[in-house]
Amino acid sequence: MSNILILGGTTEASALAAALAERHAPAVLSYAGRTDRPRAQPVPVRVGGFGGVAGLVRHLRDERVTHLVDATHPFAATMSEHAVAAAREAGVEHIMLTRPSWVAAEGDRWTHVPDIAGAVATLNGSARNVMLALGRMHVDAFAVQPQHHYLLRFVDMPVVAPGLPRHSLVVDRGPFTSDGDIRLMRDHGIDIIISKNAGGSGAQAKLIAARSLGLPVVMIDRPPCPAAQVTHEVSGVLEWLGHAAERGV
Repeated sequence: MSNILILGGTTEASALAAALAERHAPAVLSYAGRTDRPRAQPVPVRVGGFGGVAGLVRHLRDERVTHLVDATHPFAATMSEHAVAAAREAGVEHIMLTRPSWVAAEGDRWTHVPDIAGAVATLNGSARNVMLALGRMHVDAFAVQPQHHYLLRFVDMPVVAPGLPRHSLVVDRGPFTSDGDIRLMRDHGIDIIISKNAGGSGAQAKLIAARSLGLPVVMIDRPPCPAAQVTHEVSGVLEWLGHAAERGV
Protein backbone atom coordinates (compact mmCIF):
# COMPACT_ATOMS: atom_id res chain seq x y z
CA MET A 1 0.00 0.00 0.00
CA SER A 2 1.27 3.48 -0.85
CA ASN A 3 2.30 5.99 1.80
CA ILE A 4 2.88 9.43 0.29
CA LEU A 5 4.95 12.34 1.60
CA ILE A 6 4.32 15.72 -0.06
CA LEU A 7 6.96 18.41 0.36
CA GLY A 8 4.73 21.45 0.17
CA GLY A 9 4.13 25.10 0.82
CA THR A 10 2.68 25.80 -2.64
CA THR A 11 -0.77 25.97 -4.20
CA GLU A 12 0.10 22.84 -6.16
CA ALA A 13 0.90 20.94 -2.96
CA SER A 14 -2.45 21.92 -1.44
CA ALA A 15 -4.30 20.87 -4.60
CA LEU A 16 -2.54 17.51 -4.56
CA ALA A 17 -3.35 17.01 -0.87
CA ALA A 18 -7.03 17.65 -1.62
CA ALA A 19 -7.00 15.23 -4.54
CA LEU A 20 -5.37 12.49 -2.46
CA ALA A 21 -7.77 13.08 0.44
CA GLU A 22 -10.71 12.62 -1.95
CA ARG A 23 -9.24 9.26 -2.95
CA HIS A 24 -8.53 8.31 0.69
CA ALA A 25 -4.86 7.86 -0.20
CA PRO A 26 -2.59 7.94 2.87
CA ALA A 27 -0.54 11.13 2.62
CA VAL A 28 1.25 13.67 4.81
CA LEU A 29 1.97 17.25 3.76
CA SER A 30 5.24 18.70 5.04
CA TYR A 31 5.83 22.45 5.41
CA ALA A 32 9.19 24.13 5.89
CA GLY A 33 7.49 26.42 8.42
CA ARG A 34 8.19 29.79 6.80
CA THR A 35 4.50 30.81 6.73
CA ASP A 36 2.92 31.72 10.05
CA ARG A 37 -0.64 30.90 8.99
CA PRO A 38 -0.62 28.00 6.56
CA ARG A 39 -3.95 27.03 5.06
CA ALA A 40 -5.88 24.20 6.68
CA GLN A 41 -5.32 20.92 4.84
CA PRO A 42 -7.41 17.75 4.41
CA VAL A 43 -4.42 15.50 5.18
CA PRO A 44 -2.09 15.32 8.21
CA VAL A 45 0.55 18.06 8.29
CA ARG A 46 4.09 18.20 9.66
CA VAL A 47 6.07 21.42 10.02
CA GLY A 48 9.83 21.93 10.01
CA GLY A 49 12.98 20.73 8.31
CA PHE A 50 14.37 17.22 8.23
CA GLY A 51 18.04 17.84 8.95
CA GLY A 52 19.55 17.53 5.50
CA VAL A 53 19.63 14.48 3.27
CA ALA A 54 20.41 12.09 6.13
CA GLY A 55 17.47 13.37 8.15
CA LEU A 56 15.10 13.05 5.23
CA VAL A 57 16.32 9.50 4.51
CA ARG A 58 15.71 8.61 8.16
CA HIS A 59 12.20 10.11 8.01
CA LEU A 60 11.34 8.25 4.81
CA ARG A 61 12.43 4.97 6.36
CA ASP A 62 10.92 5.55 9.81
CA GLU A 63 7.55 6.55 8.35
CA ARG A 64 7.71 3.84 5.66
CA VAL A 65 7.12 6.37 2.91
CA THR A 66 6.73 4.74 -0.50
CA HIS A 67 6.27 7.85 -2.70
CA LEU A 68 7.86 11.27 -2.33
CA VAL A 69 6.32 14.24 -4.15
CA ASP A 70 8.41 17.41 -4.24
CA ALA A 71 5.85 20.20 -4.59
CA THR A 72 8.04 22.89 -3.05
CA HIS A 73 8.59 26.35 -4.53
CA PRO A 74 10.54 26.30 -7.82
CA PHE A 75 13.32 28.25 -6.07
CA ALA A 76 13.63 25.82 -3.13
CA ALA A 77 16.67 24.36 -4.89
CA THR A 78 18.38 22.91 -1.81
CA MET A 79 15.26 21.07 -0.66
CA SER A 80 14.69 19.69 -4.16
CA GLU A 81 18.29 18.46 -4.37
CA HIS A 82 17.90 16.82 -0.95
CA ALA A 83 14.66 15.16 -2.07
CA VAL A 84 16.33 13.60 -5.11
CA ALA A 85 19.29 12.32 -3.08
CA ALA A 86 17.19 11.02 -0.17
CA ALA A 87 14.66 9.25 -2.40
CA ARG A 88 17.48 7.50 -4.23
CA GLU A 89 19.19 6.42 -1.00
CA ALA A 90 15.97 5.27 0.66
CA GLY A 91 14.69 3.50 -2.44
CA VAL A 92 11.56 5.65 -2.59
CA GLU A 93 9.67 6.61 -5.77
CA HIS A 94 10.07 10.34 -6.47
CA ILE A 95 8.46 12.98 -8.67
CA MET A 96 8.48 16.79 -8.79
CA LEU A 97 5.22 18.72 -9.14
CA THR A 98 6.08 22.23 -10.26
CA ARG A 99 4.34 24.99 -12.14
CA PRO A 100 5.69 25.89 -15.61
CA SER A 101 7.93 28.94 -15.92
CA TRP A 102 6.55 32.27 -17.11
CA VAL A 103 7.44 33.23 -20.67
CA ALA A 104 7.70 36.85 -21.81
CA ALA A 105 4.82 38.04 -24.00
CA GLU A 106 4.60 40.90 -26.47
CA GLY A 107 4.99 44.19 -24.62
CA ASP A 108 7.02 42.73 -21.74
CA ARG A 109 10.30 44.47 -20.88
CA TRP A 110 12.20 41.71 -19.09
CA THR A 111 15.87 41.55 -18.21
CA HIS A 112 16.97 38.04 -17.23
CA VAL A 113 19.46 37.48 -14.40
CA PRO A 114 20.65 34.16 -12.94
CA ASP A 115 20.30 34.90 -9.23
CA ILE A 116 19.66 37.43 -6.45
CA ALA A 117 23.14 38.92 -6.78
CA GLY A 118 22.46 39.57 -10.45
CA ALA A 119 19.20 41.31 -9.57
CA VAL A 120 20.92 43.50 -6.97
CA ALA A 121 23.54 44.50 -9.53
CA THR A 122 20.88 45.78 -11.96
CA LEU A 123 19.93 48.46 -9.42
CA ASN A 124 23.22 50.34 -9.63
CA GLY A 125 22.48 53.98 -10.35
CA SER A 126 20.15 56.74 -9.28
CA ALA A 127 17.27 56.32 -6.84
CA ARG A 128 14.12 54.56 -8.07
CA ASN A 129 10.95 53.11 -6.62
CA VAL A 130 11.46 49.34 -6.73
CA MET A 131 8.86 46.63 -6.17
CA LEU A 132 10.58 43.57 -4.71
CA ALA A 133 8.23 40.70 -5.58
CA LEU A 134 10.41 38.09 -3.89
CA GLY A 135 8.80 37.18 -0.59
CA ARG A 136 10.84 37.97 2.49
CA MET A 137 13.82 35.60 2.33
CA HIS A 138 16.14 37.65 0.10
CA VAL A 139 15.00 41.21 0.79
CA ASP A 140 17.96 42.16 2.98
CA ALA A 141 20.38 41.46 0.11
CA PHE A 142 19.15 44.71 -1.48
CA ALA A 143 20.38 46.81 1.47
CA VAL A 144 23.61 47.33 -0.50
CA GLN A 145 21.52 49.52 -2.83
CA PRO A 146 20.14 51.90 -0.17
CA GLN A 147 19.40 54.77 -2.59
CA HIS A 148 16.11 53.18 -3.69
CA HIS A 149 12.70 53.09 -2.03
CA TYR A 150 11.46 49.50 -1.95
CA LEU A 151 7.90 48.22 -1.98
CA LEU A 152 7.60 44.86 -0.21
CA ARG A 153 4.58 42.54 -0.14
CA PHE A 154 4.62 39.75 2.45
CA VAL A 155 2.09 37.08 3.36
CA ASP A 156 2.70 37.70 7.10
CA MET A 157 3.95 40.63 9.16
CA PRO A 158 7.64 39.92 9.80
CA VAL A 159 8.84 39.51 13.38
CA VAL A 160 12.00 41.45 12.51
CA ALA A 161 11.71 44.55 10.34
CA PRO A 162 13.30 44.29 6.87
CA GLY A 163 16.87 45.57 6.76
CA LEU A 164 16.17 48.21 4.11
CA PRO A 165 16.54 51.86 5.10
CA ARG A 166 13.72 53.06 2.81
CA HIS A 167 10.76 50.78 2.25
CA SER A 168 6.99 50.37 2.38
CA LEU A 169 5.45 47.08 3.47
CA VAL A 170 2.12 45.63 2.35
CA VAL A 171 0.86 42.50 4.10
CA ASP A 172 -1.47 40.62 1.79
CA ARG A 173 -2.10 37.08 0.60
CA GLY A 174 -2.70 36.23 -3.08
CA PRO A 175 -3.94 35.37 -5.56
CA PHE A 176 -3.74 38.98 -6.75
CA THR A 177 -5.42 40.70 -9.69
CA SER A 178 -3.77 42.72 -12.43
CA ASP A 179 -6.10 45.66 -11.74
CA GLY A 180 -5.17 45.57 -8.08
CA ASP A 181 -1.48 45.41 -8.87
CA ILE A 182 -1.78 48.28 -11.35
CA ARG A 183 -3.29 50.39 -8.57
CA LEU A 184 -0.58 49.29 -6.16
CA MET A 185 2.22 50.18 -8.58
CA ARG A 186 0.67 53.54 -9.41
CA ASP A 187 0.06 54.39 -5.75
CA HIS A 188 3.74 53.74 -4.97
CA GLY A 189 5.13 55.26 -8.16
CA ILE A 190 6.93 52.03 -9.07
CA ASP A 191 9.68 52.35 -11.69
CA ILE A 192 10.87 48.72 -11.85
CA ILE A 193 9.88 45.27 -10.57
CA ILE A 194 12.22 42.53 -9.34
CA SER A 195 10.65 39.08 -9.63
CA LYS A 196 11.58 35.42 -9.43
CA ASN A 197 10.28 33.28 -12.27
CA ALA A 198 7.98 31.36 -9.94
CA GLY A 199 5.39 30.56 -12.62
CA GLY A 200 1.74 29.86 -12.00
CA SER A 201 -1.32 32.11 -12.18
CA GLY A 202 -1.53 33.26 -8.55
CA ALA A 203 1.44 35.63 -8.78
CA GLN A 204 1.29 36.51 -12.47
CA ALA A 205 -0.82 39.62 -11.92
CA LYS A 206 2.24 41.78 -11.24
CA LEU A 207 3.68 40.87 -14.65
CA ILE A 208 0.44 41.72 -16.45
CA ALA A 209 0.33 44.99 -14.50
CA ALA A 210 3.94 45.78 -15.41
CA ARG A 211 3.18 45.10 -19.10
CA SER A 212 0.13 47.37 -18.96
CA LEU A 213 2.15 50.17 -17.37
CA GLY A 214 5.20 49.67 -19.60
CA LEU A 215 7.43 48.97 -16.60
CA PRO A 216 10.67 46.98 -16.80
CA VAL A 217 10.94 43.68 -14.94
CA VAL A 218 14.16 42.07 -13.74
CA MET A 219 13.37 38.36 -13.96
CA ILE A 220 15.45 35.98 -11.86
CA ASP A 221 15.68 32.68 -13.74
CA ARG A 222 15.01 29.38 -11.99
CA PRO A 223 17.77 27.14 -10.70
CA PRO A 224 18.26 23.89 -12.64
CA CYS A 225 15.67 21.19 -11.93
CA PRO A 226 17.34 18.12 -10.37
CA ALA A 227 14.41 15.68 -10.66
CA ALA A 228 14.29 12.95 -13.30
CA GLN A 229 10.48 12.90 -13.33
CA VAL A 230 8.59 16.20 -13.46
CA THR A 231 4.94 17.08 -13.96
CA HIS A 232 3.10 20.40 -14.03
CA GLU A 233 -0.30 18.97 -13.13
CA VAL A 234 -1.85 17.23 -10.12
CA SER A 235 -3.29 14.74 -12.62
CA GLY A 236 0.27 13.88 -13.61
CA VAL A 237 1.08 12.89 -10.04
CA LEU A 238 -2.09 10.80 -9.79
CA GLU A 239 -1.23 9.03 -13.04
CA TRP A 240 2.31 8.40 -11.76
CA LEU A 241 0.93 6.95 -8.53
CA GLY A 242 -1.40 4.74 -10.53
CA HIS A 243 1.43 3.37 -12.64
CA ALA A 244 3.47 2.74 -9.51
CA ALA A 245 0.56 0.82 -7.98
CA GLU A 246 0.28 -1.29 -11.14
CA ARG A 247 3.97 -2.13 -10.79
CA GLY A 248 3.36 -3.16 -7.21
CA VAL A 249 5.48 -0.37 -5.73
